[in-house]
Amino acid sequence: MSDVPAASVVEVSTTRESSTVAPLDLESRRWLDDLKSVGTTRDEAVARLHELLLRAARFEVARRRPTLPHLRGGDLDDVAFEAADDALVGVLARLDDFRGLSRFTTWAYKFAIFEAGVKLRRRAWQRRELPLEPESWSLFASTGQSPAGGAEQQELLLALQRAIAVVLTPHQRQVLVALALNGIPIDVLAERLGSNRNALYKTLHDARQKLRGHLAENGLTLDMMEEEL
Repeated sequence: MSDVPAASVVEVSTTRESSTVAPLDLESRRWLDDLKSVGTTRDEAVARLHELLLRAARFEVARRRPTLPHLRGGDLDDVAFEAADDALVGVLARLDDFRGLSRFTTWAYKFAIFEAGVKLRRRAWQRRELPLEPESWSLFASTGQSPAGGAEQQELLLALQRAIAVVLTPHQRQVLVALALNGIPIDVLAERLGSNRNALYKTLHDARQKLRGHLAENGLTLDMMEEEL
């Protein structure tokens, strides 16, 4: 059972590269020198960087557009600009984290991709009520099982439902149900709860550990459901 919810998408980490420092190519060195300078040189470099990030954000928005038919062209362009703005802040704040393991532009590009994905997920859930109860337990049902296997799975499902209701705190239950059962993006849930991704990952991890322990005491395991939870 992974500690990353199945509901969340795989995102590129924009916090730190490896501690290994590689020799910088000339273009990357020029980017860093210009962005760390002052005056007109820095201002022009920041403007070029924003243009790069905006192109990256627009690319990601266009790639995801078929999954967001309710968003209009103007909305999507707003998302791209917001993503580029936030990505710019992120890149400038983390210049010292760049280790030269890729070109600077490739490294910076990831910030825009990440921010665009976060903002599109949030837009997709705007004005939508977050379901606080499992929308369906049928997603756990496996087809083609023998009668004995089906009975065992049903026993586990019932035990899991009881454990979620009884063992977890209200906050743990809310986070587990939202992320692991109802597929709410973690960015959206963090925004609605006034929390952050790391705090919610910790809550989810603690909830899973509680469930594992409780079921183990009753001779049950979550092995057959680890992909869903």
